[in-house]
Amino acid sequence: MAVVVVIGALAAWTVKEDGYLFGIRTPLAAADYEGTGGEPVQVDVPEGANGYSIARELVEKEVVASAEAFVRAFNANPDAAAIQPGTHVLKLHMSAESAVAALAQNDVNRGGLTVVEGYTVDQIRQTMIEVGWPEQDVAAALGNPQALGLPAEAGGHLEGWLAASTYDAKPETVPAADVLKQMVALTVEELEELDVPPAQQNDVIIKASLVEREAPDKYRGEVARVIENRLEAGEPLGLDAIDSYGRKKPSHLITTEEFQDRSFPYASRVVAGLPPTAIGAPSRASVEAVLNPPAGDWHWYVTVNLDTQETKFTNNYDEFLVYREEYQAWAAENGY
Repeated sequence: MAVVVVIGALAAWTVKEDGYLFGIRTPLAAADYEGTGGEPVQVDVPEGANGYSIARELVEKEVVASAEAFVRAFNANPDAAAIQPGTHVLKLHMSAESAVAALAQNDVNRGGLTVVEGYTVDQIRQTMIEVGWPEQDVAAALGNPQALGLPAEAGGHLEGWLAASTYDAKPETVPAADVLKQMVALTVEELEELDVPPAQQNDVIIKASLVEREAPDKYRGEVARVIENRLEAGEPLGLDAIDSYGRKKPSHLITTEEFQDRSFPYASRVVAGLPPTAIGAPSRASVEAVLNPPAGDWHWYVTVNLDTQETKFTNNYDEFLVYREEYQAWAAENGY
């Protein structure tokens, strides 16, 4: 039996029970997710960690569904024994098999601070605290955005202005405020390199953060064009990622009443225009997509195959419904 959870228009995962024999649950059954996951999350693997200790960390961070499934996948992968200590970037709700494979790639940050593309200010705050910066120092620095060099055009909102990158900084040597200043400075530097006028920079950051959360890599430009088309038409953007950010919970937990609440500025299905802030740290690729989207009259899109990330765009609502049915058929065929 599979339980399907869909987040927005572009991400989906399935919780399954493996260890079934001819449809009958065996003692080996363990909760597992399907697929390669959703939002990025940092996981620290300490020196001397084994499959069981890593599993506990991954379950706590909601990377895998159960320790049992992870340990089984760990023991089945011959590369697992070579997983190195350090900070690994994984994703929420990964299958145990894909989590082990990702760890075994050993793309490890052994020092400094890594801000992952798409991270919110709250995730960056938590990451800094986990790395070792005192919580009170981080909170004090985030509470004074102007002192961090935030441009006036940002309206005092740091969201989206803390650049995703790896910083050569450690809590013992660099104060929290100085690291955050580096993040803001890098964002400003990139915007200036791309010749974005100061008056337009905040809107570009907000749009790019939406592209970062919504678009498969090779469709960033097309999604940016859909956003522009909806804005120009005065239509609500209708992106569940906006509502999820505003409500601080997954879209499947947002009620119909909340989605339809016109008094809530992040209610993207009924409130036209951009949200009041960005919803995460955009990559440079997403910023460039916003600045140079391809021509197109699209207002809707559907990712019809989550494995290949094939995404179809249209300006016809009936065609959009056809694409949605195509995705649903693919999902049913592939156990989502």
